[in-house]
Amino acid sequence: MTTKISRRSFFVGGTALTALVVANLPRRASAQSRAINLYSSRHYDTDDVLYDAFGEVNLIEAGADELIERIQSEGANSPADVLLTVDAGRLWRAEQAGLFQPVRSATLQQRIPAYLRHPDGLWYGLTQRARVLYYNRDRVNPADLSTYEALADPQWRNKILIRTSSNVYNLSLVASRIAIHGESEARRWLEGFVSNFAREPESNDTGQIRACAAGVGDVAIANSYYYIRLQKSDDPADQEVVEKVGLFFPNTGPGERGTHVNISGGGVLQNAPNPEAAIAFLEHLANGQSQRYFAEGNNEYPVVAGVDIDPVLASHGQLQADPLNVADLGRYQADAARLMDEVGWR
Repeated sequence: MTTKISRRSFFVGGTALTALVVANLPRRASAQSRAINLYSSRHYDTDDVLYDAFGEVNLIEAGADELIERIQSEGANSPADVLLTVDAGRLWRAEQAGLFQPVRSATLQQRIPAYLRHPDGLWYGLTQRARVLYYNRDRVNPADLSTYEALADPQWRNKILIRTSSNVYNLSLVASRIAIHGESEARRWLEGFVSNFAREPESNDTGQIRACAAGVGDVAIANSYYYIRLQKSDDPADQEVVEKVGLFFPNTGPGERGTHVNISGGGVLQNAPNPEAAIAFLEHLANGQSQRYFAEGNNEYPVVAGVDIDPVLASHGQLQADPLNVADLGRYQADAARLMDEVGWR
């Protein structure tokens, strides 16, 4: 059974908030070894089915930064057992705040590839999302596309569509370039890349894909699942976008590292009242059936090998993921933000 407290009811402010949390989330669950208190910034209703299959999950939903701040303010009295969030950069922020405890689980280490989990077991990736290229079919030959790095070339002047520099997915993409190439080369790439923007960054990932279809620019960068949502939509306007825009996985040619991926993931909190159940919960999310359902709920990729992926997503081919450890996406995020600001990416 999942008991859910929404963001609105959770963040009502002040003492009312504290009273609400204490009243609803027990600090101890000795009578119910499968009961956990879950703080999550994933906001997909399909996740609830997985939580129900585990046992009793008391669910708090809110934004990642708000949840991290709340756990910090609760301190040693925090009722939270597990934090789930999207983007390795946010997991890194929680890690830097000292919120996680290391988890030693043979199940998690065997099922989740090393590059998709923290080296010391502080958190584990549970789904993957690829940050891919979209191209206007009437204006771009996909044979002309290759890598993220090539988007800095003059041929793409005034043709690139992407969100603002404050977007965490973009911060992680740039952080990955720093981790791979070093800061100097990443800066040179950014200078050329930003000079190729078709407009001042605006809107969300879906907005970039729509703008590409409308001819505002020729190439957009967005997470893979946004396009899959459009493909599955019954809205004729969405189907028109899909007809006009193609999906391309960059950095997958001979000798290339693979496409940049990010994760949603989670860890057991330092002051978890029920750490054994918290570990069991993460292991539950890493089993084959859970992985398929967890990933399909948001059109993402599972992290466990051999798990079937959504057929619409699968129609675009097999994901060749960059094996860079996603912990580096957080480690270099501050450097990424600084470089993006210095080259004028707003």
